[in-house]
Amino acid sequence: MTFLPHFIDGSTYKHTLGKIVCVGRNYAEHARELKNPVPSEPILFIKPSTSATSIEKSIKVPFSRGDVHFETELALLIGRPLQEASPRQAEQAIVGLGLALDLTLRELQSSLKEKGHPWEIAKGFDGACPLSPFIKLDRVPNWEDMNFSLEIDGVLRQQGNTAEMLFPVPHLLAEMSRQFTLEPGDIVLTGTPAGVGVLKLGSLLRFQLGEELIITSEVAAN
Repeated sequence: MTFLPHFIDGSTYKHTLGKIVCVGRNYAEHARELKNPVPSEPILFIKPSTSATSIEKSIKVPFSRGDVHFETELALLIGRPLQEASPRQAEQAIVGLGLALDLTLRELQSSLKEKGHPWEIAKGFDGACPLSPFIKLDRVPNWEDMNFSLEIDGVLRQQGNTAEMLFPVPHLLAEMSRQFTLEPGDIVLTGTPAGVGVLKLGSLLRFQLGEELIITSEVAAN
C-alpha cells in the first residue's frame, strides 16, 4: 500500500508522496562513528516513493538480505515548489515535521562503495523509509532547536537536536533546490546523529520528536 503523508491530528496531506531526498553525514559524530570524513558540502541521495511505509505499530525488515541498520532522522514535508531557492524561501516551503528511519543494508552498501558503484539499492528497497505522521509547522515552537530520539528496548540509542546539523535546514533545502526541483509532497530526510546500529527481530522502538510526537513500534520480519 502506498504511504500517504498525514498529520498527527488525523488529517491527510493534499498532495501525494513524491521523492524522498536524503543527506548523508549531516551530524559530525555520525560521520566519525562510521570512519567517514566530515563533509564540507551536503552529500545527497534519493529514495523512491516505494521505499516509504508507516513507522507505526511494526517495521518490516528484510533480514534475509543481511544486517539492516537504523538511522533516525528528522523528516520535512514540502508544501511548495522549490527551484534555485534562497534559504528563506526554502524555510517557508516546509509544512510539517516528522521522524523517519533511513534503513540501510550496511554490508551491501559497504561492498558497493568499495567497488565504486552507486549504493541506492542498499538504501531504496521497499520499506526502507518508515515515516511517522507529521506535526503541522504552526504547532512547533522552535523547529531550529528540537530534540529527537530513539529508544530500543528501553535503552536510549540515538539522540539529536536540529541545532547540531552541519548544514542547517534552510541552507540544506536551498542547496537541494539548486540540484533538482523539490515539489509539494516530497519529503526531505535531514541526516542522523551518532548511535546507529543493527535492528533485531522483536525489538521495541520508541521514537520522540519534541513534546508533540511519541510513537512506539516493533521490528518484524519482512
